[in-house]
Amino acid sequence: MKTKKIIPPIIITCILLLYFIFWLLGVISIPDPLWLKILGTIIILFFIGVSIFVLIERIKEIRSGEDDDLSKY
Repeated sequence: MKTKKIIPPIIITCILLLYFIFWLLGVISIPDPLWLKILGTIIILFFIGVSIFVLIERIKEIRSGEDDDLSKY
């Protein structure tokens, strides 16, 4: 039963990662100075890392039984 609750966060994270990868390809292909490309790449890689971290935390919450985050407040 918990597997059905894990699938939507994984799908949303995959869509978000594809979005960030397209942005990364765009940043790399623009004809701007190298430092601007490096800065853009670092920012996008940071967003990718945060997205994966949030997915892992959400999967841990679902496995521990905390389905509804709003019930804490």
